[in-house]
Amino acid sequence: MGRPRFLYVPFWLTYVFLYAPILVLVVMSFNAGRSPYVYEGFSFKWYGVLAEDDKIMKGLVNTLIVAAGSTALATVLGTLLAVGLARHTRSKLLDALGLMPAILPDLVLAIGLLVFYDLVKFSLGLHSVILSHALFGMAFVAAVVRTRLTHADSSLEEASRDLGAGPVTTFVRVTLPQLAPGIVAGALLAFTLSIDEFVIAFFTAAPTEPTLPIVIYSMVRFGVTPEINALASILLLVSFTVVIAAQRMTKIGEIRAQD
Repeated sequence: MGRPRFLYVPFWLTYVFLYAPILVLVVMSFNAGRSPYVYEGFSFKWYGVLAEDDKIMKGLVNTLIVAAGSTALATVLGTLLAVGLARHTRSKLLDALGLMPAILPDLVLAIGLLVFYDLVKFSLGLHSVILSHALFGMAFVAAVVRTRLTHADSSLEEASRDLGAGPVTTFVRVTLPQLAPGIVAGALLAFTLSIDEFVIAFFTAAPTEPTLPIVIYSMVRFGVTPEINALASILLLVSFTVVIAAQRMTKIGEIRAQD
């Protein structure tokens, strides 16, 4: 006996509630008119206008610099953290501390970082945003890589050490190749989170070096425009592509682990 069809109504209503606004935003980004609420015909006009906006382009460059730098740091530190917690230190307290940046509210983390930078007299700029994003990105990378570690064959590492390989050689030639799909997936996730992140960047960036989310916020305060719709659509496409790629890498890792 199948399930009553009316049980699917809340399911589909939830999806409509979540994705209908996003669909409207994407459609209105191709609006030929200036109004963000009245569709007047199909056009790529606002994507061209977007490319000519120096303020947005500067914010985009800053965001890419921050995302690339923070992802590199988060990937290295997150991978080492995951391996250390899984292979060398078994402590629930350290596990909790390692993953805490991913659990803490962004506002709490942002204020804490700002206070810390002020105490140590650390100047604000893109470098401070990179370090801040690397901190919470590291926790997500560690979580993904640690999940991959549960599928890794530890006997290969033991065999490598028995054959005379040192810890570094074992890690580079045995452990790292097994973790590669998880590391790539974690790096893609950290990159996506950095691109979209606003609160931490707002508190830790210099006023003269805003990231793209900060630029968007300054524009939205005066009303939604077609340029913002176009920019949001591009960010949506990038985020969607990266998330799908991360899921595929995780799936590939699981398949390899089963073979």
